[in-house]
Amino acid sequence: MLIDSKGAHGKDVDSGAPQGSRRQTLLALMALVAAPLAAGPAWAADTWPSRPIRLVVASSAGSGTDLFARVIAERLGKRLGQTVVVDNKPGATGIIGVDAVAKAAPDGYTLLFTYAASIVINHTLQPKLPYDALRDLAPVAQVGEGGNFLVVTPDFPARNLREFVAAVKARPDAYDYGSWGIGSGGHLTMEALKMQAGLRMRHVPYKAVGQVLNDLQGGMIKVAFVDTSSSLPLIRSGKIRALAISGSRRGSVSPEVPTMREQGYPFDTNSWYGLFAPAGTPAPIVKRLNAEINGMLGDPQIRERFALMNMANPPAKSSEAFAATIRDDIKVWGEIIRANGVTVD
Repeated sequence: MLIDSKGAHGKDVDSGAPQGSRRQTLLALMALVAAPLAAGPAWAADTWPSRPIRLVVASSAGSGTDLFARVIAERLGKRLGQTVVVDNKPGATGIIGVDAVAKAAPDGYTLLFTYAASIVINHTLQPKLPYDALRDLAPVAQVGEGGNFLVVTPDFPARNLREFVAAVKARPDAYDYGSWGIGSGGHLTMEALKMQAGLRMRHVPYKAVGQVLNDLQGGMIKVAFVDTSSSLPLIRSGKIRALAISGSRRGSVSPEVPTMREQGYPFDTNSWYGLFAPAGTPAPIVKRLNAEINGMLGDPQIRERFALMNMANPPAKSSEAFAATIRDDIKVWGEIIRANGVTVD
């Protein structure tokens, strides 16, 4: 806005006043005009949230990621005093859901809940992503961590990882394994195991973990790496068998399932879950969300619910520390991808 020192008829206002005094008056008026504009973002953050928040989940309904996200949405909504609505956008190993949030308005009303592979693996594996996760997303908080189960059908001739390796080596290319997509955590973890153990198996990619579990029960495939929470009921009922967990420690509700490392294959592929916002979301909103998530994770009831899902709570992290974790994981998974020659072609 232009402030003119002349009146309506082009004459100097208060021409008798000293020049310095007129200049000070103009500067004061300009400051008054600019103040509301500068206060705009702070005002918006102070009143946030004033309407329901959409939580995009980059996984199918009923998956482990979805079940975890709904626990977060319920408790976060109570802490914020607003409804948090889960919006499942599965497909393309998380790309569809991540893209929806990367392109959303950075106003704090669209958030992303997703798993590590959809961010750190896709960054290296997918050369033509419609977004850049490091540029277009604002990491908010790390929510949980865990591993994946190596599972087989009940008739598979193995009850531990050593027997599994022996059975697959005895019949090269005889066993197909499933995962929830090319480049998924399940896919790359199996490829790393194949490389270490010298196994030959064919990969069968699916669109969702539920499809993998269905075909395991039907016997169409014999082997898979699947998330622990969605597969636990089938393991408990004897419909599939867990031979190992890929994380660095045994699951809290599956202590009978040993880690890969314990059974002689020294690699830990912990998977985390995280909350993100579109890049450009006001810093006070990101800070508020980070504080609410970290506060929530200290709740004994939440810890108990996560434990029942076989998930572990990570130490509380700032959004900056979470961003550093993402950068480090991109390097680690990038090395695995390149070492195994994994491509999306």
